[in-house]
Amino acid sequence: MNNLNEIASQVRRDIVRMVHAVQSGHPGGSLGCTDFLVSLYFKIMNHDPAFSMDGKHEDLFFLSNGHISPVFYSVLARSGYFPVSELATFRKLNTRLQGHPATHEHLPGVRIASGSLGQGLSVAIGAALTKKLNNDPSTIFSLHGDGELQEGQNWEAIMFAAHHKVDNLIATVDYNGQQIDGSTAFVMNLENLKDKWHAFGWDVLEMDGNNIDDILVTMAKAKSMLGNQKPICILMKTIMGKGVDFMEGTHEWHGIAPNDEQLANALAQLPETLGDY
Repeated sequence: MNNLNEIASQVRRDIVRMVHAVQSGHPGGSLGCTDFLVSLYFKIMNHDPAFSMDGKHEDLFFLSNGHISPVFYSVLARSGYFPVSELATFRKLNTRLQGHPATHEHLPGVRIASGSLGQGLSVAIGAALTKKLNNDPSTIFSLHGDGELQEGQNWEAIMFAAHHKVDNLIATVDYNGQQIDGSTAFVMNLENLKDKWHAFGWDVLEMDGNNIDDILVTMAKAKSMLGNQKPICILMKTIMGKGVDFMEGTHEWHGIAPNDEQLANALAQLPETLGDY
């Protein structure tokens, strides 16, 4: 457990340094989802950093809210998909680490181009159905923003997955209540998401996405529920900007980079555990 927390601290350092270096990117949601993605890639998923796009006989992850690419890239690099030193190329010209993940860059670990919100669940469902057709018992995982659920395509996909009993899928929602223009309650109120997913035929769990113990317990429970003819949704409560006190709990750091002084402040709060890139 301590090891996962140490990895998470280093990933958070990567995030703020990457975004600061180019004065561009999305630190808020990245920091909030760090504990989840570290747990997923370093403990929960059966995956191979050698990376094959067909993904046979391994669990697959699809990032739908692609603007949180800093945390995704850091976790991929730290788990062996590509050199950690490549994080220094984030958002620069001709880099594989574009602002939003893109498949044409052939970056290991990236299976779909994402950032145009609302599309990731549809792709994840397609992958889950493919696993079933191939008699592959592996699991599909996906991550979505709560503000992203204001996109109608999600609800078509949610209805489709329940109707077709896509029971090898665990979709997690980053339920931080913030989006680029303010709180989700202000922009377009999501109301009771738990009741909505239930009404659409999914099993729904809730967890603290900034507590690694709770993540591991809840994800283990979700995996135990697979194969019961229902897809699984996890509503993951997180704090946007988690780990950096002046970024926490506000939409203002959704897509703003820290200046030099703010970077120093952030790094002082985040122990260097694996070595900076």
